[in-house]
Amino acid sequence: MKCHVGDVVIGGDAPVVVQSMTNTDTKDAVGTALQIAELAHAGSEIVRITVNNRDAAAQVPEIVARLRDVHGVEVPIVGDFHFNGHTLLQEFPETAQALSKFRINPGNVGRGARHDRNFATMIEAAIEHGKPIRIGVNAGSLDPELMDALMEQNAALPEPAAGGDVLRDAMVRSALDSALAAEEIGLPHDRIVVSCKVSRLPDMVAVYRALATQSDYPLHLGLTEAGMGSKGIIATTAALSVLLEAGIGDTIRASLTPEPGGDRTLEVSACLDILQSLGLRSFRPDVTACPGCGRTTSSVFQELAQSIQGHLDARMDVWRVDRPGVENLHVAVMGCIVNGPGESRAADIGISLPGTGEEPRAPVYVDGEKVTTLEGPNLADDFIAMVERYVDEHYEPAKEAS
Repeated sequence: MKCHVGDVVIGGDAPVVVQSMTNTDTKDAVGTALQIAELAHAGSEIVRITVNNRDAAAQVPEIVARLRDVHGVEVPIVGDFHFNGHTLLQEFPETAQALSKFRINPGNVGRGARHDRNFATMIEAAIEHGKPIRIGVNAGSLDPELMDALMEQNAALPEPAAGGDVLRDAMVRSALDSALAAEEIGLPHDRIVVSCKVSRLPDMVAVYRALATQSDYPLHLGLTEAGMGSKGIIATTAALSVLLEAGIGDTIRASLTPEPGGDRTLEVSACLDILQSLGLRSFRPDVTACPGCGRTTSSVFQELAQSIQGHLDARMDVWRVDRPGVENLHVAVMGCIVNGPGESRAADIGISLPGTGEEPRAPVYVDGEKVTTLEGPNLADDFIAMVERYVDEHYEPAKEAS
């Protein structure tokens, strides 16, 4: 089943979509619009923002306008609502209209009758403004009434299940029961996306496998609170890869903790690399580079690999528009004679340095054939020039829109 979020299609046979979230104070329209633009330029196809109070809600239309008029960006914006979304969507209809989707956490929209009333108010706003929603269940904010009821039922069984199993079942129940309730209120089936976020890989895999077998809603994947640095990236990669390889998941986010003052776009880059490594999508030329060993104590190949990767990344802003298909280019930058020639032949264009103790003379292979040997102080620039020629010769310029 497909769901349209702005111009982005989620689910069905559509490509897996990359999402991210701002960490600015949403009442700062200038700063929030700037960060959204940075995330979009990095490759985020949907961006979520916090809408947690009246000051934030009041600035959403301005943020969307600044994105379009100042930054030239029209990425779909999702409003993240907790606790008071029903109030904000009623008080700020222009905000509801400016957003492309609402994220609703059924665990914190109220208790008892108030829960149902507040939830219905948010769904009615989505219906009125023609917006899709994401039912976003989190283990850390699960509906306590549902959890208590399931724990009591479990305790009465002759052989009670483990507490973790009950938690996972409660998350799935909360998500699917909430989605069904939204449909009963009148929201079309194809305007619903579901997520169940946890912070442990085994729980995440189990929950999403259950969701995938019990419904056809598009699924948003994310290992929440994944952590910082390499730990967060590795945990996210492992969790997402298990599910994506099984064909489960329609949108993804890497919930990484940034370094103080760090680059928020790292979470986008991680998602792009995951999808490209799995062969699900291509975003930029793939560079094969060896890790180095005792044969490569010279830093020449490391500097060369860095120069090539930097050049390709810098050129993609232009190539993506002017040379469609270039994201499938495969470049090899190898450091010694063991695997270098073979990997270079297997790439579209590859260079293989000879290793330690030899002059930096490097054969270059194009489409499997050795075409030249580069040497001297301009070796990196000469190879980059060859890559540029390869792109010009093998990727047709984009056709101008008529």
